[in-house]
Amino acid sequence: MTELRFDDRVVIVTGGGRGVGRSHALLLASKGARVIVADYGVDLDGGGSSPAPADAVVREIGEAGGQAVACYASVAEELSAAQIVDTALNTFGRIDAVINNAGIHDPGLFADLTVDQFRTMLDVHFLGTLFVVRAAWPHFVRAGYGRVVNTVSEAMLGGIPELSSYGAAKAAVFGLTRNLATEGLPHGIRVNAIAPRAFTRLSAAHSDKVAEVMAMTKETMDEINASMPPDLCAPAAAFLAHESCSLNGEVLQTGMGSVARIAVVFSPGIWRSPMTAEDIAENIDTIMDIRNAGVTDSAAPRM
Repeated sequence: MTELRFDDRVVIVTGGGRGVGRSHALLLASKGARVIVADYGVDLDGGGSSPAPADAVVREIGEAGGQAVACYASVAEELSAAQIVDTALNTFGRIDAVINNAGIHDPGLFADLTVDQFRTMLDVHFLGTLFVVRAAWPHFVRAGYGRVVNTVSEAMLGGIPELSSYGAAKAAVFGLTRNLATEGLPHGIRVNAIAPRAFTRLSAAHSDKVAEVMAMTKETMDEINASMPPDLCAPAAAFLAHESCSLNGEVLQTGMGSVARIAVVFSPGIWRSPMTAEDIAENIDTIMDIRNAGVTDSAAPRM
C-alpha cells in the first residue's frame, strides 16, 4: 500500500511535548507534516507550566530533518487556544488537521473530589478541545477540508476506579466529536477520536490503584504497562488525520499493538403502545440482548 504521507500539510498536536502527543508529533513529522507542537508544560493536575517539553520535541523533529514549531499556549483558555491556530497560520500559512491530545490527570473517589476538580477536568479536556477546534473550524470551512482527531478514553465507559471526573470529561469530548462529525461533513471535514491505551506519566500515577482494584500483582501490572508504549497509539491518529481517511464520528481504541472500533449500539428492543413499566420488567432480557444490535450513525454513511 502507498505510504500515507503528509507532505505540505500542517498539523497541530496539542499536548505534543510528552507521552502520546509526542509520539503523534514525531510520526507525523517523519511523514512530511509540518507540526505545531502545542504544549503548556503543566504538571499532572494542570498546575505549573514550562516550555521545555515542546522545545525538546521540536528540536528532535528538526534533528531528524523535519519541520516543527513550538507553541506554549494553554488550551484551557479560549484566547490562548486560538494562539495555537494562529501559530500554524503565521508560520506555515495554513492548517489541515488538529489532533487534540492535551490532558491532565487527577484521580480520586467521587465522594472526595471537589466540584473545582471536576471543573478543571472539563476546562482542559472538553473546553480545551472545543476552543482549539472552534479556532480552526472557520479555516477548515473556507478550505473545504479539515481533519479533527480528538482524544477520548475507555474511562468514559466506566470500569476504571477513581476516574469519575476524568471519565466524565472524556465522555463530553466523545459527544462533541459525534456532533461535530455531523456538522463538518458538508464542508469536507472529518471528525473522529482515538481512545489510547498507553503507559505515560498520567497513567503511571494511577497504576498502583488500578492493580489493587483489579487484584493484580505488581509484576503483572508492570508487564501490562511495558506492553503499552505511547508510540503504538500514533499510527491510528495519523490515519484519522490523513486526507484519505473517510471515517467520520468514529472512535478507534488503539495501543498495545491493536486497533479496534468503539461504538454505541442499540438493540432491537421491544415495541408496545402504550408501554408500561411492567412490560419493560417482563421483557428486560430481550431489551438487553444486543446480538442483532445496530450502530448509531453520527452523519451520513462512510464513502
